[in-house]
Amino acid sequence: MNPFAGRFALLTAIALALPATALCADPDDDDKAPAGTATLPTLNVDQQRAAGVVVAHPANASAAQRDDAIGLVLDPLSLVADAGEVDASAAGARAANSELERVRALYGAGAGASLKALQAAQAEQAKTRAQADLASAKFAANWPPLVAMPAAERQKLIDRAAAAKSLLVRADIPGRHILASLPDQAVLDVDGVSVKGAVLGMGALPGNEAQGVAVLIEVRAAPPGFGAGARVPVALLGAPRTGVVVPRDAVLYDEGGALVYKQLTKAGTTRPSTAAADHVARYAPVRVKLIQAHGDGWIVEGIDDDDDIVVRGAGVLWSLQGIAGRVAGDDDDD
Repeated sequence: MNPFAGRFALLTAIALALPATALCADPDDDDKAPAGTATLPTLNVDQQRAAGVVVAHPANASAAQRDDAIGLVLDPLSLVADAGEVDASAAGARAANSELERVRALYGAGAGASLKALQAAQAEQAKTRAQADLASAKFAANWPPLVAMPAAERQKLIDRAAAAKSLLVRADIPGRHILASLPDQAVLDVDGVSVKGAVLGMGALPGNEAQGVAVLIEVRAAPPGFGAGARVPVALLGAPRTGVVVPRDAVLYDEGGALVYKQLTKAGTTRPSTAAADHVARYAPVRVKLIQAHGDGWIVEGIDDDDDIVVRGAGVLWSLQGIAGRVAGDDDDD
């Protein structure tokens, strides 16, 4: 039997077994689900065991940010070429737009501009605008940290790189695709000499074969002989951050950002031990902010060390919540 089909069948069976009232948060719950959460998975002991759900308290932690990366000194010609393409295409678009306005005015006044000339000017304006948009999109994709800079500051950086007064280094973190916060500084190991660099930002950068998270660094007054194509170790450093540690498996990510599942409790409820089916737990997604990777987990903000967090089986609850939501929606449509 296909294991995925078996897991889906288990989730569906659990969802269909829950009464409609169990799919909504109780207004008396101490811990409230995020706004907009219509249905919450509720499992008894046997269902928790079958779904592999494990709950634990996260531990408080504080750690200085340090990520070891591999730096590659970029060829400044690629930046100069991309920036020049943006400027040239923008100038072409402005010229074509001015020409279109001139021809349109002449045509409207009947002063020697034909309909054919107007249509040709419109076509040229559309073409140059598309070229300008393409050049801007290419620059934004290749150099996202520079797009956020003020235009004057960005031009100064481009001028420094073109004049070999500074080097641009792309620092790749092997095996990582998420960097929760931008490092404060970078230290390059150039033949055993520590060279400081300014962190400009992160994103997809030219020559990023690893397809992982990358940081763009500017190094001014680089050591002689250190230039384009060189690869060196880089330490990305940041101030100590505090939060609580959760395992990687506990963290999920959707269009709203990172989240974990929290087991909700009801105020003042201490029921005696009876049948396993009577002991139910409700689980709600809680938004968290990723602070930094820490060992085999993440330091996060948004939950406390006394919260009951699902450390295993969160993906099952996520799937179950979706199934329960569709079941509830089907009932509402009847």
